[in-house]
Amino acid sequence: MQIGPYTLKNNLFLAPMAGVTDRPFRQLCKQVGAGMAPSEMVSSNSLLWGSEKTLRRANHEGELEPRSVQIAGADPRMMADAAKYNVDRGAQIIDINMGCPAKKVCNVMAGSALLQDEPLVARILAAVVGAVAVPVTLKIRTGWDTAHRNGVTIARTAEDSGIQLLAVHGRTRACLYRGDAEYDTIAAIKAAVGIPVIANGDITSPEKAAFVLQHTGADGIMVGRAAQGRPWIFREIDHFLKTGCRRPAPSVAEVRDTLVGHLNNLYSFYGEHTGVRVARKHISWYSKGHPGSAVFRQTVNRVDSAKEQLAMTRAFFARQLERVELAA
Repeated sequence: MQIGPYTLKNNLFLAPMAGVTDRPFRQLCKQVGAGMAPSEMVSSNSLLWGSEKTLRRANHEGELEPRSVQIAGADPRMMADAAKYNVDRGAQIIDINMGCPAKKVCNVMAGSALLQDEPLVARILAAVVGAVAVPVTLKIRTGWDTAHRNGVTIARTAEDSGIQLLAVHGRTRACLYRGDAEYDTIAAIKAAVGIPVIANGDITSPEKAAFVLQHTGADGIMVGRAAQGRPWIFREIDHFLKTGCRRPAPSVAEVRDTLVGHLNNLYSFYGEHTGVRVARKHISWYSKGHPGSAVFRQTVNRVDSAKEQLAMTRAFFARQLERVELAA
């Protein structure tokens, strides 16, 4: 798949998720199969650009190319300025957020709230595309609510504005993450435009990825929550799409090693104090489904040092390995 001058290794995308898709997680997902991993959402409010959180989100040191940064806001000029700011700091692709359903984002008419105002959408897209020389992509939902699924109209506006790729989550803003994603609107969007369309929503397995691609005709798929604690889902999907066969699940030892490497990268990126706290949710995701994981999570979430957190994580997976060996 091609986005501007960048050739992706496949058509599998990690969905940008606030508080999740930081540089360590993006790097990991790219290493285990994702072709593209946009950053967490960065505000277009210039007053926030100097904050520690925003600076971390704009940190791309050592990141595998292409480096895509997602920006959010509701003012065309501010969005254009934010695009230029991030390109000046290493962004090679700018992604516009018109898909986030969070109240704090929609309450300031950003994210998926913008889908209510089609003229404003057009002005924002034109401003951002005109402000930078790098490719600009867009993430949307199918509409504001089920009575107003205007995704096809927004997609045509995006194509006319010079957007080079469109990702669509198969829910409206009103749906949040409830119920099942629907793919008929994504299929209609794909049929209506000539730019690449990426399907997103409830893609939790290689089989589901294949179904969504077939049903929608989309050019690629985007995985969000299903990659939490399971970054290897990208290589599993890639293998299935190429061969029609399931790749074996990672061994307990590989899960352990992946998690330990992820934790060390988090400590390095955030520093020990913040890194330990950010790591807690990842440890919970990786350990989910393993025997004794609930008790382990309750215990490990109480420790405050990286050394203790790593030691407890290693001990937990040592117990999992013992169970595997006894069952063999």
